Amino acid sequence: MKQPFKLSWNAVERLAERYATPILVLSLSQVEYNYKFFQQHLPGVKVFYAMKSNPEPRLIKKLADLGSSFDVASDGEIYALSEMGIPPERMVYANPVKTPRGLAAAQKMGVRQFTYDSESEIDKIAGFIPGATVLLRIRIDNNTSLVDLNKKFGTDPREALALLRRARDRGLDAAGLCFHVGSQNTAAEAYLYALSVSRRIFDAAAREGIKLRILDIGGGFPIPTGDLNIDVIAMVEQIQKQLAKLFPHTEIWTEPGRFISGTTMNLITRVIGTQVRNGKQWYYLDEGLYGTFSGILFDHWEYEMETAKTKKGPEIEAIFAGPSCDSLDIVFRDRKTVPLEVDDLILVPNCGAYSSASATTFNGFAKAEIVVWEEVKEKLQQNMAAVS
Repeated sequence: MKQPFKLSWNAVERLAERYATPILVLSLSQVEYNYKFFQQHLPGVKVFYAMKSNPEPRLIKKLADLGSSFDVASDGEIYALSEMGIPPERMVYANPVKTPRGLAAAQKMGVRQFTYDSESEIDKIAGFIPGATVLLRIRIDNNTSLVDLNKKFGTDPREALALLRRARDRGLDAAGLCFHVGSQNTAAEAYLYALSVSRRIFDAAAREGIKLRILDIGGGFPIPTGDLNIDVIAMVEQIQKQLAKLFPHTEIWTEPGRFISGTTMNLITRVIGTQVRNGKQWYYLDEGLYGTFSGILFDHWEYEMETAKTKKGPEIEAIFAGPSCDSLDIVFRDRKTVPLEVDDLILVPNCGAYSSASATTFNGFAKAEIVVWEEVKEKLQQNMAAVS
């Protein structure tokens, strides 16, 4: 895999001059690379981008132009895609527990593909969208992922046949299974186990006259971070080999979120205050926990951080805090850094997933502006040429 999108320090400084910080820089070429990764290494698999990871319209449009479908979780996401001209056939309502408003939006906009993991959900879907296509989500316990989604979703595989029968008996198109091994999963083993469990359920369903034809392998594919050394290509090729063996004639879907969006954004923030408190160095940034760094709370994410002064002096341990008046707003604790000053810039790569998506305007602070690198790069180059 190529190195993820990362701004040079020359670009960081020029962008900070042109725009007010904090600023998020989105690379559409990285979006395209990440999407095409699946086409290359999981050929024939249908991609449903999990837009909850980053619903930025320009990112969504790029994926739509590339042919992606989308995993939606609410009425808001259904309407957002519909307003962009994305047809309902390219959506799967993959929230296992849907709201009445969400189902009403699906009914209105023509969405007919859903996931479920309980009997009550079958009745809800059948009431709003008779004959809808449904995938049963099974639970795959996996403690090695960053976020174990199976604590909240997925039925026990031993209950799968009963729920497939119930969906069929309520007039729904019981078309297949889905699973999610958890977010930022770093090994193929959980997928391989899930595939073997799914194969057994497919076979058991066939014996009862329920012919399953779709398998959704979810997301969870990891993105490279500063301390993660994993061969993602080898991992995906293991999964592909097992898919070819166990499901040679099945339609395969996947729902990547973080893998597509995570490496597409860089954050530029700056130091706005510095002081020593109880013998510990504190730095205050113009972006914090209620903004782009919201992934610390909601996604258990540990952000990388670089400064132009990195490796240019002795390091100290410091606390980095956001700009709000909440003492909870701590971004980094005991982070090693060279000494910094007010107005020093900080670059945070790999922050495209579950960051701007969950940012707020708490305390009246605006969300970080998002600019597209491929658009602003040309302007920066023109300005550099004019100055020279």
